[in-house]
Amino acid sequence: MIRNNRAILSLAVAQTISWAGLFYVFPALLIRWEADLGWSRIDITGAITLAIIMQGLGAPVCGKLIDIGKGPAMMTFCVLLGSASLFGLSMIDSLAGFYLLWTVIGISFSGCLYDPCFALITRNQGRDAKQSITLITLIAGFASTLSFPSAYFLSEALGWRDTVQIFAVVVALTAAPITWFTTHHIEKTRKIVIPAPRPAHSVRRGFISPVFLCLGIGFAFAAIVHGATLQHLLPMLKERNIPGETAVFAASLIGPMQVAGRLVITFLQHRITNHAISMSCFIVMGLSIAVLLGVSSTPELVFLFVMLFGGGYGLVSIIRPVIARDILGEADFGVNYGMITLLYMLGSAISPFLGSLIWSTGGYDLLLYWLIAFAILGVGLYFVSHSITHRRGTLETP
Repeated sequence: MIRNNRAILSLAVAQTISWAGLFYVFPALLIRWEADLGWSRIDITGAITLAIIMQGLGAPVCGKLIDIGKGPAMMTFCVLLGSASLFGLSMIDSLAGFYLLWTVIGISFSGCLYDPCFALITRNQGRDAKQSITLITLIAGFASTLSFPSAYFLSEALGWRDTVQIFAVVVALTAAPITWFTTHHIEKTRKIVIPAPRPAHSVRRGFISPVFLCLGIGFAFAAIVHGATLQHLLPMLKERNIPGETAVFAASLIGPMQVAGRLVITFLQHRITNHAISMSCFIVMGLSIAVLLGVSSTPELVFLFVMLFGGGYGLVSIIRPVIARDILGEADFGVNYGMITLLYMLGSAISPFLGSLIWSTGGYDLLLYWLIAFAILGVGLYFVSHSITHRRGTLETP
């Protein structure tokens, strides 16, 4: 057990570095690219949209590799692929090259970030996975705290090109080897889990079932709310006359607030159901967007927004694989969760570009109203999926 805990702690460090270096670098440097490269915000955010589409498309494949025991090699390769592509990003001057490299980075996302990590842990630890997933997210929640200030001060001193090179080297030399050794250890100590009978709404029995679609699309709306807010956060706060350093500081607090939300749930885990946690994710994130609407007139509200937004989204990372197992069962979990991830990532993928489109037509206030509506739609669809499963008597609970 001690060695397993050490492996999970080490994997949490690798996840922190991977998220900070590969994912959060985009919102952290968005304004730099817009100023230096002369491309429009819509053009730039289209690249992260394409990256997340590739992440979603790769998720079922990565899930299958995890199911057959190839998870450690796949995850390590994807960390290295992402770092190499990020390094190449420092040398581009064309929008086509920018898009090409972010496409490859998106492929690396599908095999090295939370979703494959949690699928591998869930496959190998079964119902005990929730504790390990929570521990990883408590530590990796500080990724944005590392990324936003580092990118800001490094790019101020060295420029954005040297900054992404530094990020790429750090990911390759630290996250990759840690991922290799820890995932191999987790795979070797796998618990033998006898899968429950496949529910009627399993992927293999119909991807278009109401339960599956409502669950997947519901969380896709949560992804839209998170992605559009995060990727546009710095320009959004700039439009609301929040000073640059204050905006970066606020953005860097999102990670600690994710951790705070997860700690609350950890203390309450025996008093609150997975269903209640899932409902809370949508509700708290929706409230955070409503608070952000008031930042223009009351700048201090930016910190209340960060508390709610970070705390609400911090729960999503923990609960999504857990509630997927509860509703869809353990049979073919890697593939099933990969398909849920595909829908989630499609929501994440369209969110930056959709945010740019809405901003270009009505400003960020209009975008925020839409995001509140998406949060409401998401919680409604999730509730339907849970209710159907509960009525059928196929809901799996610890």
